[in-house]
Amino acid sequence: MDGPDFDLDFKPAHGEAVTVADGVQRITVNNPGPFTFHGTNSYIVGSRSVAVIDPGPEDEAHFRALMAALKGRKVTHIAVSHTHRDHSPLAGRLKAETGALIVAEGPHRAARLLHAGEINPFAESSDMDFVPDIALADGDTIDGDGWSLTALLTPGHTANHAAFALGKPGETGIVFSADHVMAWATSIVAPPDGSMTDYMASLEKLLGRDDRLYLPGHGGPVREPAAFLRGLRAHRRMRERAVLERVRAGDSHISEMVKVIYATTDPRLHGAAALSVFAHLEDLLERGQVETDGAPSLTGAFRLAPGGAS
Repeated sequence: MDGPDFDLDFKPAHGEAVTVADGVQRITVNNPGPFTFHGTNSYIVGSRSVAVIDPGPEDEAHFRALMAALKGRKVTHIAVSHTHRDHSPLAGRLKAETGALIVAEGPHRAARLLHAGEINPFAESSDMDFVPDIALADGDTIDGDGWSLTALLTPGHTANHAAFALGKPGETGIVFSADHVMAWATSIVAPPDGSMTDYMASLEKLLGRDDRLYLPGHGGPVREPAAFLRGLRAHRRMRERAVLERVRAGDSHISEMVKVIYATTDPRLHGAAALSVFAHLEDLLERGQVETDGAPSLTGAFRLAPGGAS
């Protein structure tokens, strides 16, 4: 999807450990696709004892690449940002091999209950078997030999999404931003798995920090996080205004809105675009800007709420 000044110049070096910061290596899974860019990034943090962040999907070549990069170093923790199948499934095998503890916000869950007859479009992409050894609350820290990681709960892309800051609570610098903030595209926010209300609140939360580098779950680093976050926020607000404009113009169904709002977007991406519009409409419903009859749905009709938006 489109967004603010995205950097597409990323060389994945599949299967190779690339040093991206002091004490941090990145290994990219060879699983390119429309939702993964060149592949999922796994990170190794530390020197003698290490943490692995987002071990990735069940992929034999990637598992071998991880084990080769670890070079006999002790893995104490496996930190998982969220439970989409391109990030979490390899955690179990890595734990069995290394004895490390798996840490994450929690098991997979939707951002809200499904409405009657509703199907979660990302159900098959979700790792429903994942259970962490340690469930992290916001600000919880895990420590290793010369490193610490602090959990920054950032729901939106998924309900259990977490970023990890390198350092103790209150320290700023490097954040492993996973799928919340990426340099190649906007994060997919698709109800009921995700929530635009939560996503925007998580953006504001990160804007309250003063970090210098984000290392995301896909693509290359975000080198000016504050400016990039402001661009993401402006982009989402622009999309929200576009949705409201279409409702004012008389478009009642998401399919009608997508044809106009995403007129220059590859039609193959219109399904993802519809989910994004749906996420904005759910947020607008919560804020009393639009209304619908019954439970909101991808195929339902929406209208401007009386006095909801001028």
